Amino acid sequence: MSLSRISRITRNGSRWFLSHQPSSYGFLLSNNSHSSTPKVFSCRETYSWTVPSLHIFKHQIHHQSSSLVEEQLDPFSLVADELSVLANRLRSMVIAEVPKLASAAEYFFKMGVEGKRFRPTVLLLMATALNVRILETTTSGVETTTSGVGDALTSELRKRQQSIAEITEMIHVASLLHDDVLDDADTRRGIGSLNFVMGNKVAVLAGDFLLSRACVALASLKNTEVVTLLATVVEHLVTGETMQMTSTSEQRCSMEYYMQKTYYKTASLISNSCKAIALLAGQTTEVAMLAFEYGKNLGLAYQLIDDVLDFTGTSASLGKGSLSDIRNGIVTAPILFAMEEFPQLRSVIDWGFDKPENIDVALEYLGKSRGIQRTRELAAKHANLAAAAIDSLPETDDEEVRKSRRALVDLTQRVITRNK
Repeated sequence: MSLSRISRITRNGSRWFLSHQPSSYGFLLSNNSHSSTPKVFSCRETYSWTVPSLHIFKHQIHHQSSSLVEEQLDPFSLVADELSVLANRLRSMVIAEVPKLASAAEYFFKMGVEGKRFRPTVLLLMATALNVRILETTTSGVETTTSGVGDALTSELRKRQQSIAEITEMIHVASLLHDDVLDDADTRRGIGSLNFVMGNKVAVLAGDFLLSRACVALASLKNTEVVTLLATVVEHLVTGETMQMTSTSEQRCSMEYYMQKTYYKTASLISNSCKAIALLAGQTTEVAMLAFEYGKNLGLAYQLIDDVLDFTGTSASLGKGSLSDIRNGIVTAPILFAMEEFPQLRSVIDWGFDKPENIDVALEYLGKSRGIQRTRELAAKHANLAAAAIDSLPETDDEEVRKSRRALVDLTQRVITRNK
């Protein structure tokens, strides 16, 4: 299902249309049932939201449609009990025979340092949000309602969807362990990074061990399509990291290249995991693609705000050193947008950021530019697209389903307004 098929979505009494318009740089993002690898649109096109009665789309608009604005929800509290069960199960899944490996593997799963558990929360909410009747079209073209997942969310299905949340979290933590080695990081989640505490070799092996445990859990689902999706995620993580390490000067200064890399490193995991949740529920291709689109755009928005916070946050609030990206020579969206206003910044990027004075010059240009603001606006745009995907799911009167959908929409706002 292409994005163009989401023809209109009712929001606060207005109809929003998805239109194809020219843009100064390309964005990701198409996916179909024949390929698990997203394609990049040509560098002159992207998708944007327009309203027939409005000339300018205000990115800061609240996402929730009038049918969903009923109460303030805490998305995390809705699945708190399940998250606790998942946390205990994850700790039992990463037990190893060798004591040092066991200590390393459980390092970020211990009580108090599990992180925000953002991805498991999204996936558990998505599982409930998709607990709807499945429509099938007969040979005569008449839509009929099938029984099955829409009648009741069976405990067996829920356990399988919980497994996706566990697998996703193990893949995520494994990628953090490997990233910290590559970046020579010394802090993570407010404590010493594993490579700093136990050394690079143990950290790499602990990441490998988590990936192997994730593979075992994935194989136990006995769903080839889901296995392919999650295996592709691991490929994307490696591809994204390699793109970051081996980029040419031209690629480092390309927004299109940056967005592709960001999808691989951050958004692929949550988008394909959301799609896996839908596939396990037996949902249609269209609904699975809406789940994918939600995860993809939420993931992109999340990383864009991370890029902002790397410049505006404090080391204490982020749980890692601020300015860590630019100090590692990584060019992110705020600097790329600043470079559009001040082309002379390109030469500073080409010089590299090994010298502190080059970082100071880049920060000076960033401060004079709209780089931070434009990055926030781009994050808000992707958050809107994520919310629109939820609004496009099949209608339902089930209050639990509706509540989970409201929570997923609420998360899009939390992602772009967070300060850590």
